[in-house]
Amino acid sequence: MANPRRLSILGSTGSIGTSTLDVVRQMGGRDAFEIVSLTGNGNVLLLAEQAKAADAKLAVTASEEHYSALKEALSGSGIAVAAGASGLEEAAARDSDLVMAAIVGTAGLAPTLTAARRGADIALANKECLVTAGALFVDAVKAGGGRLLPVDSEHNAIFQVLEENQRHALERIILTASGGPFRTFTLDEMRHVTAETAARHPNWSMGMKISVGSATMFNKALEMIEAKHLFDVSPEQIEVVVHPQSIIHSMVGYSDGSVLAQLGSPDMRTAIGHALSFPKRARLDVERLDFTRLSRLDFEAPDETRFPALRLARLALTRGGLQSAVMNAAEEVAFKAFVDARIGFLDMARVAEAVMEEMRDAGKARDMNEVFAADAEARARAAEVIEGFSA
Repeated sequence: MANPRRLSILGSTGSIGTSTLDVVRQMGGRDAFEIVSLTGNGNVLLLAEQAKAADAKLAVTASEEHYSALKEALSGSGIAVAAGASGLEEAAARDSDLVMAAIVGTAGLAPTLTAARRGADIALANKECLVTAGALFVDAVKAGGGRLLPVDSEHNAIFQVLEENQRHALERIILTASGGPFRTFTLDEMRHVTAETAARHPNWSMGMKISVGSATMFNKALEMIEAKHLFDVSPEQIEVVVHPQSIIHSMVGYSDGSVLAQLGSPDMRTAIGHALSFPKRARLDVERLDFTRLSRLDFEAPDETRFPALRLARLALTRGGLQSAVMNAAEEVAFKAFVDARIGFLDMARVAEAVMEEMRDAGKARDMNEVFAADAEARARAAEVIEGFSA
């Protein structure tokens, strides 16, 4: 029997992290994977439970104030405990073959970069690594010698059907979007939605940040930017089509008119399993498509008036430089203000666009310090814009 692959999961207590541990179980558990490190944030009881069940070597809470609780929960287990940014760095730096990068937001950037630089394969579920750092992150993966394996269902779909020996014939990448819970809402109806209703995705079970991002289509905007860096295509080659059933996860169009699509039930474990087992395929307990029961597959053009995030992504790609990082940082601040009921649903895009305009001259990042500086400035400016809305 082959030696178990050494796996670290950054963000194990979130929806992607818990699904990853379920996939690990389905693929053979400890016989297939040695869990090197697990990280979480405030849910220390779940993190401790995961660490003990997986026999992890290290458990880390990103929140230093939860260190004592995690240490107490793991007392006597022999599992090492750490906390804060330094703890996340330690988790990423520990020797593992594969790292599931599932920390939501820019908090996942630094530890994922650490893992990439040491040569680990990166199963990438964190959008911000490519959105904020783009070419710098891709270069770090290449320099380290690891592989970049996309976990987002859309990018994983493209990864599966993009034929590398047909690069010369690649015409377009078509990202599918469910349209979220407000696909048929009018602008006036969207003005009055709450974070609770925005979190109710019709097809996928996800955390609050990703669910609200789907409702605003900011998630799809970020995926457009990711696609450029993942697949080395121009902005003009990236299309978005709304597909409410979420059966076709994305498509690739070629110069002979062929379009290759990856289909499957809406279950993130399929993409996770593909990344964890690549280049082989694992046997997973997920729902199989029954084509005789699929009544229809619908497609429609996205409405960029109601969902301006897509327009902002194209603007960021056209302007280049640090515009993508600026857009992402401003949206994260606006998301928090929306969840706190300080601004409305439609205001999130207004905040992002206002900050992008203020920082439109931000040039190309030469190193990560410039990325972090632009991120911090965009967050400060977004807070000012939000204060202006509230005044």
